[in-house]
Amino acid sequence: MSTPTPAPDWDPRDPAVLQDPLRAYDTLRGRCPVAYSDYLRWSLFRHDDVLRVVLDAEGFGNAVSAHVSIPNGMDPPEHTPWRALIEPYFAPERLAAFAPAAHAVARELAQGLPHGELEFMDGFAHECAVRLLCAFMEWPHAVREPLRQWTRRNQQATLSGDREAMAAVAFEFDGQIRAQLDACRRQPGRDDATSRLLRETIDGRPLRDEEIVSILRNWTVGELSTLAASIGILAWYLATHPAVQEELRAHAELLRPAIDEILRIHPPLLANRRVARHTVRLGERTVAAGERITLMWASANRDEAVFGDPDAFRVDRDPALNLLYGAGLHVCPGAELSRLQLRIVLQELLAATDLIAPVAGRAPVPAHYPASGFSLLPLSLRRPAALDVRQAM
Repeated sequence: MSTPTPAPDWDPRDPAVLQDPLRAYDTLRGRCPVAYSDYLRWSLFRHDDVLRVVLDAEGFGNAVSAHVSIPNGMDPPEHTPWRALIEPYFAPERLAAFAPAAHAVARELAQGLPHGELEFMDGFAHECAVRLLCAFMEWPHAVREPLRQWTRRNQQATLSGDREAMAAVAFEFDGQIRAQLDACRRQPGRDDATSRLLRETIDGRPLRDEEIVSILRNWTVGELSTLAASIGILAWYLATHPAVQEELRAHAELLRPAIDEILRIHPPLLANRRVARHTVRLGERTVAAGERITLMWASANRDEAVFGDPDAFRVDRDPALNLLYGAGLHVCPGAELSRLQLRIVLQELLAATDLIAPVAGRAPVPAHYPASGFSLLPLSLRRPAALDVRQAM
């Protein structure tokens, strides 16, 4: 006998929810922590429930899309060799080798910021994300402009909700990645990440182009959006919390835990999906086998039962509790790359300014669901006089 479809507990696309998702999720976490909607099916809002699902790879599957997604859309045993293939690309020695290039990118952009008001997302965050991505991938400068244009078209398609437009933009991006594969084949001596993937094998055979495209799509599409969103969230938090801003200027060693904590409070990624492999009890609700489950990271990381006041900024929290990069088998393989980039960006941004502040009378515009962060972020920057003197010399 099939399980009857429950009545919806909420609508993720309700204007009241979209206007302030974090507050709406805070309310649902207390009122209906395992909630049903026609759009997302089952959504989990509590930290304990989300953690239970992500740590149980046998009970809850990650293969939730009809499209190939390597490795995050795979389950064991298929997932295991792909994860082993990918992890060395984010090894500590590779990140250490990348750090000087990341500093150079962030420093150039931060020191080029104007004194006064600017729209921070287009004026810094998106450009920084594109340049850092190209630096890590060791892609040529000529790739930057197509990536910038693609990012804008992707944002416009997402805002419109036009599925055909979004599919066309995704197809276009795959074409750009395939162009990089062709360029690498024409230069067999290259040793960048794309070229190395062309030389990899899985189960004794070379990787197929569509498999490499899937890997690079995960490294690039997700990286561009979440990195830019994170940079904007961090800048806005510092602008609205001047004491934290000054503390981080004086104590760079606090940047790593501070960044993780700010992004716990205001996450760059709202949710992720799983599918129930068997009928299971979650909270007070019964979820049937095959049902889709949405893990509400943005709520779990603000759970009062784990963090107390979800808006309280504390750098001494247990990092194992923070689900910013997930947990368990599918924890983000690029987590340390993201942490490195964000620390470097914030370090260079703070060095290039002595004040980051809101613009009076101009509020940020939140990003359109399912994105997080801001689509427009007016900020006022004050540059240190010593920096202007050095640049004039």
